[in-house]
Amino acid sequence: MRRLALACALLLALPSAALAQNVDLSSLIPEGGASATGRVLQIAAILTALSVAPGLLIMVTSFTRFIIALSFLRSGLGLQSSPPNIVLTSLALFMTLFVMAPTFDRAWREGMQPLMNNTMPQDKALAAISQPFREFMLAQVREKDMSLFENLSRGRLEITDRSTADLRILIPAFMISELRRGFEIGFMIVLPFLVIDLIVATLTMSMGMMMLPPTVLSLPAKLLFFVMVDGWNLLIGSLVRSVS
Repeated sequence: MRRLALACALLLALPSAALAQNVDLSSLIPEGGASATGRVLQIAAILTALSVAPGLLIMVTSFTRFIIALSFLRSGLGLQSSPPNIVLTSLALFMTLFVMAPTFDRAWREGMQPLMNNTMPQDKALAAISQPFREFMLAQVREKDMSLFENLSRGRLEITDRSTADLRILIPAFMISELRRGFEIGFMIVLPFLVIDLIVATLTMSMGMMMLPPTVLSLPAKLLFFVMVDGWNLLIGSLVRSVS
């Protein structure tokens, strides 16, 4: 009985001892820093930015122009899966990194690095990070596309100074401009291959080979033509020069 009474007394004493201890969650937050809610929001914002990073890469760089031109090349050659999608995407990605290297370096040096070193407030750091990309897009975007989105905003996002245009106007206008240039380059790529297809089709029809698909002869001819003119060197050089 004594042991039972002692055990009951210990069980009753444990909750009171636990309640007597105060758990201070504020000790987890450094003094002078943001509140717990603010830090949670910061972490959520960082995770969101990381999740949309591929989309941002497509929206504010020349990746769109490169991948469209490379896709037109494969279609013009008449190849369905060669080069594979992973090869074309990787090539366009590394071309984008090559072209955008000065922009990335400037954004890191003027905005990201001071933010990580706590020498610049967040609002100024974000403005410094976006400024190199803003200047790059302004150099490539068409005035017609800028005016389109300015008119669609119905005065809510009016452009008073082109250098400080709202990103909600600048980014979609830049993407439309890149799509247009990508299709222009794609047309120039496909045109010589189309001529080869027409010549081969005319020859096969004139020789009475009705049952022979023209692509059987045009595909080797187009591949030979592309290799003989050193097509990859010409195409990649032209794409990179079109941005600079």
